[in-house]
Amino acid sequence: MLIRVRTNVGLWRVDGLDERTATVSDVLEQIAVTRPHVVYAQPLSLDPACQHHLDTTSTLSEQSLQHGSMVHCRVDPSTCVDISTASASTTEQAPEEVPQSTAGMRRMVDKDGQIKLVASNEVTTQQDKGFRKGMLALRDMKMQWTLTDFVAMDSQFEFKVQRQENAICQQVSLDIPSISDFQLYLQRFSFQRKRFGFLYGKFVKENEDDEKPSKTIVEAIYEPPQEVDPETAEGFVPLDDPNEASVDQIAEMLGLQKVGWIFGHEPREPGFVLSAAEVIMAAELQLEAAGGVEEIPFVTVKVTQSEDGTVSVEAFQVSQQCMAMVAEEALENGPDPKVCNVNETFTAIQEGKESKTVENNFFLCVVPIVQHTSEMLIAEFPRANRDLDDRTQNHDELKRQLQKSGQSGWTFVDRLADFHLLIYLSKFLDLNADFPKICAAIHNRDVPLDDGYKLIIKSMAGLEGSY
Repeated sequence: MLIRVRTNVGLWRVDGLDERTATVSDVLEQIAVTRPHVVYAQPLSLDPACQHHLDTTSTLSEQSLQHGSMVHCRVDPSTCVDISTASASTTEQAPEEVPQSTAGMRRMVDKDGQIKLVASNEVTTQQDKGFRKGMLALRDMKMQWTLTDFVAMDSQFEFKVQRQENAICQQVSLDIPSISDFQLYLQRFSFQRKRFGFLYGKFVKENEDDEKPSKTIVEAIYEPPQEVDPETAEGFVPLDDPNEASVDQIAEMLGLQKVGWIFGHEPREPGFVLSAAEVIMAAELQLEAAGGVEEIPFVTVKVTQSEDGTVSVEAFQVSQQCMAMVAEEALENGPDPKVCNVNETFTAIQEGKESKTVENNFFLCVVPIVQHTSEMLIAEFPRANRDLDDRTQNHDELKRQLQKSGQSGWTFVDRLADFHLLIYLSKFLDLNADFPKICAAIHNRDVPLDDGYKLIIKSMAGLEGSY
């Protein structure tokens, strides 16, 4: 099985594990083969915030990890030099002094199916007689092969591309104030700047008797720090987010979780739905949410503008086969953003023929959209991480929002129940001591909020009087 390890310095792969017997210690040992000096700031965990640590002694299957599952950790970047890369550099340098550039290096699949970096001249020699491009020759893997062995080996790198007719998510409901605010910010730049955010909400079952959720309800949108970069395939560069753990923790306290992602892009010609980079990113996020190549109603929502100025909002899922191909790193960006390139190590069979590319639309499943207004949250506080916006998060905005308490039927908790306001407050209040009580009062309005918290927050906002 394959485990993907997302770190603050990139994505690592650990392959060839048996989920029934392998443990997290085995994962760490495989990482140490190529990165022997890595220092972990946060251990391997189930969540991006690294709050739910994995047990190093339990097997992977006991911790619900499957092929393609994503785990997370934080590492010291200065300790992550790959010794495969280092081998191409001067051996006189200390490990911490070895350049991390991969110039002159190529990706290669070794006999265990793991992808590693080796010197280009080594790859060229192996490719001349390799079983597949970038792989060792058959005899270098083992001396004797049967036809069954060969077919089994070859099938690991071959995908018969098939369209998935129906999405796992049968419907997504978007909070009107949240989607409207995101759309209006994009309109400020005439949709010429790409931007993305994460959708927080709930997965729900259509019927009580259903085994799995099939509908998604979006209650809030959070836009992490990012930079616009038209030179990248995605059109933006995600930045390190110091609030990542707080956002996920606040969502969890409110009974919410990450249920999808949203992005906006410039107008495109008819038929050009998602770019290859967007398909791959959607698959990676879907894999992360599902914990592997599993069914999940995680959605991708895109907002754009047509040539006549009409704004459109559409929702999709990528197919499970797309998830599997991205998990194996079989799909890549290429010169044509309308298609995904197939990595040279792999083979895609489409309509009985080998294909070097797959049209992006082939991987997409349309998800119907409905709208609602959240009964738990409002969405009036300024958004974080935006530049050139009319409003920014500050105490004056906090005062402006909370002073409407007592007017038009609003209570103090009603005005406090804003996902973005809560994120702002997390900079000043204790996330572990204060927020469970605040979020409990928001999540269940029958639970009263202590007057002490009202006074503290009122004082921060510069308000007088009691609530």
